[in-house]
Amino acid sequence: MKLLNLRTLSGAVLLACSFLAQADNLPALKLSDKIPVGPQVKVGKLANGLTYYIQQNSRPEKKLELRLVVKAGSILEDEDQQGLAHFTEHMAFNGSTHFKRNEMVSYLQSIGVKFGADLNAYTSFDETVYILPIPTDKKEVVEQGFQVLEDWAHGVSFNNEDIDSERAIVLEELRLGKGVDDRMNKVVLPKVLNGSRYAQRMPIGQEEIIKHFKYDAIKRFYRDWYRPELMAVVAVGDIDPAEAQRLIEQHFGKLKNPAHPRPREYAKIPERQDSEGIVFTDKEVSANTVYIRYPIQSWPAGDNIADYRQKLIEGMYSFILSQRMYELTQQANPPFLQGGSGMNKIVRGYRSFGAGAVLGKDGVTPAINALVEEDQRARQYGFTEAEVERAKKGMLRNYERLYNERDKSDSSGYASEYIRNFLEQETIPGIAAEYRYANELIPGITVAEVNAAVRAAIPDNQSKLVIYSGVDKPGIVQPKPQELVTTATAAERIAVKPLQEKVYANQLMPVPPKSGSIVAETYNEKIGTTQLTLSNGVKVVLKPTDFNNDQVILGGLRYGGWSLLPDSDVFAAHYASSIVGQMGVLNYSPNDLGKVLAGKSVSSSANVSSLNESVGGSSGRDDVESMLQLVYLQMTQPRKDNAIYTAYVDRQRELAQNNLARPESKFYDTVTATLYNNSPRVLRAAKPADFDQLALDRVLDIYNSRMSSARDFTFFIVGSFDVEKLKPLLATYLASLPVGEIPVAFKDEGVRPIKGVVKKEVHAGAEPKSTISLSFTGDVEYSRPSRMRMQALIEVMNIKLIETLREKMGAMYSGGMSGSMSRIPYGNFNINATLPCAPENVDKVLAATFAEIQKVQRDGIDEADLNKVKASWIKGYRKGLRENGYWMASLQNAFFNNNNPDEILTYEDRVNALTTADIQQAAQRYLDTNNYLQVVLYPEQ
Repeated sequence: MKLLNLRTLSGAVLLACSFLAQADNLPALKLSDKIPVGPQVKVGKLANGLTYYIQQNSRPEKKLELRLVVKAGSILEDEDQQGLAHFTEHMAFNGSTHFKRNEMVSYLQSIGVKFGADLNAYTSFDETVYILPIPTDKKEVVEQGFQVLEDWAHGVSFNNEDIDSERAIVLEELRLGKGVDDRMNKVVLPKVLNGSRYAQRMPIGQEEIIKHFKYDAIKRFYRDWYRPELMAVVAVGDIDPAEAQRLIEQHFGKLKNPAHPRPREYAKIPERQDSEGIVFTDKEVSANTVYIRYPIQSWPAGDNIADYRQKLIEGMYSFILSQRMYELTQQANPPFLQGGSGMNKIVRGYRSFGAGAVLGKDGVTPAINALVEEDQRARQYGFTEAEVERAKKGMLRNYERLYNERDKSDSSGYASEYIRNFLEQETIPGIAAEYRYANELIPGITVAEVNAAVRAAIPDNQSKLVIYSGVDKPGIVQPKPQELVTTATAAERIAVKPLQEKVYANQLMPVPPKSGSIVAETYNEKIGTTQLTLSNGVKVVLKPTDFNNDQVILGGLRYGGWSLLPDSDVFAAHYASSIVGQMGVLNYSPNDLGKVLAGKSVSSSANVSSLNESVGGSSGRDDVESMLQLVYLQMTQPRKDNAIYTAYVDRQRELAQNNLARPESKFYDTVTATLYNNSPRVLRAAKPADFDQLALDRVLDIYNSRMSSARDFTFFIVGSFDVEKLKPLLATYLASLPVGEIPVAFKDEGVRPIKGVVKKEVHAGAEPKSTISLSFTGDVEYSRPSRMRMQALIEVMNIKLIETLREKMGAMYSGGMSGSMSRIPYGNFNINATLPCAPENVDKVLAATFAEIQKVQRDGIDEADLNKVKASWIKGYRKGLRENGYWMASLQNAFFNNNNPDEILTYEDRVNALTTADIQQAAQRYLDTNNYLQVVLYPEQ
């Protein structure tokens, strides 16, 4: 039961009559009522204390989400074990009772489970969680899935040789995490966690211990803490619950707890007694920030209706505070670029109120003043009736949407909920019960109650941490620690006035545009789409589905883009859509729009890119008209707002300035600039001076020149709608769009990647880490089979690179290849390998990578590796066929690349037709070792 986030534009509509009729027969809720476990899940405990959660759920079909949850994390490590909770997680994939080193991963890949994307794990302070999604179409596969979980629970081998091999991989992960954020955490977290054990047990651990720990240290951790009384097995998916329980009992019933177990205790965070300022500066800080962290307080899990109601109230004031902070960023000369405040979880059982901001050009004092003043305004005067009503509407609409989708929710979401129940005692009554709670409790929550809650949450002149993080550059005067505290304390005494609420319309478009008509209609029986031609020439492709009960998504595409504009307009064109989107429509700013649309689940955006214009939107089933209204207004009546424009440009200029400090930014900018020979048509990392060329009127002209005409647009709508009921809305809002004469074909701008072998080095950053970028590019005659063969090559190469660079050499933690192939503006492909490693290993990683490429080109690939790729793709495809997003992307892709959309249904056949010879030929065609760009990032010299 994770309470809902109200940051989206959403709100209440009429509640489902059938549900309310059922609710009428239930006794009224009492605040003292305990929240029960819902009927959707079976929660039990074996004789050895192991907890299990079982739920049958067919979304997606033929798939089971398995989790092994262990209440053991870094907080339990002894002095000689720092980092070994995480190291244990690594070892679980490197040899066990039933799987030799690497056999487990190889087997799971063979059944379509992708390492990293599907098969994964994480270690935190208080827990370790193993994640295993498996197909259920074969009984033996399901049984092997439970065998894997059992091996993780008590059968990890910990062979000495395997431990030593894994040290290098874990050290590479540690190296990958080094940087300015890590350096700041080492300064700030001990203060935030107030010297508690949490501050001394970061999950990644200590480098020297990882290098040199004795074998028994990690085996002792596993022996002490991996015991059934501290474990849960979660099984959610397309499986008979009785069979899942049988397998759990078979595989976990025999596990035993130690005769004399070490007590599992939770660390405590002592209360802060005084205020303190912290100043952290570094050359690589990418944004100047300030954060005010008020005292950490214990946060016991609530288990009754009164606790649930209180969390609803807290959700309301958090939403309202975030809206108020957002409004501050939209004014002329805003006090900060981004800001927010609210109650935040720190670690299990603890939370605190905090307020933070990304600083603008005026620095830290205006930001602190604004953050504190806004919180004090809420504390002293509370919120308006209108603000609370909007929050209520948003919360009710979110609950309704989740209730409507109760039979269409993914198994992985349920699994996460049950993990939280086991670890944090989050209640799990099920969405039907929560929907009832929301509808009975939310209407009765008063403004006074919300105001009382926010008053209790926001401390009044208590001890606090004021944390400043800034760029270390010559000439910049940094604040002193005590100045931060003094400023924050003084801000608490500034007189504030209550917020004056504006009156907003309750309809976005009281008068709709003059309707057009539908002039032609065709139906594609194979893929279930209806294509409409409207009276203005606009086409609409409709795909009604039953994949979700309360989701409709929209996409629109047309060729053109800024390829039709001169070089001097490319930068402005890149930012035009974002700027216009920031300003709103009609007379409504984005913040005003949120208030006008309170009670609706709806969003929309328009975009001008290099080769096309596009529109995207989403809505609930009953909010489609509002989505179409937004589309109409964004294309025909964008709003001009000089204050929002100035604030936006100032924010982007400041972010660009800060971004210059990031070594990764310099590195990737060098890759782009070199690959495309500094072409002005190719966007690079923005520099502060670039924004001097922007002018609001020209930005609006560029946007309107492309978006004010819908000529040649094709819209796609997928989701839970009735075609006949939708037609009148399409005639009203899309057939009425103007279709003025504008060019609607993209222009080949002549941008081409460099030829030959080019090598460059970039020296930036203080940490001893490197990144290799290899770019293979070229011309190609685009086709779906060619694209599929290239993508299969990339997937196989990633398997081989992980095997070689990570598992054999220990030279890389993560990395690999990605790529794309496109028909426009000319047939072209790009394959990029990104390989993070130690500076001293660059030459070895490069040599090994090219050796793998040449091996595939010379000797081909193993059938088993290709079958792993096929299994993963087919599994993803079958899942995608039941998802609105997959159909939207596939239909748009067919349009964009001039493919037959019927071929969406032949994907599996095309995958199965791939051969090892296809992949070998693709390697020879696309990985030309006489034509590539190599850029290597090294630390500063």
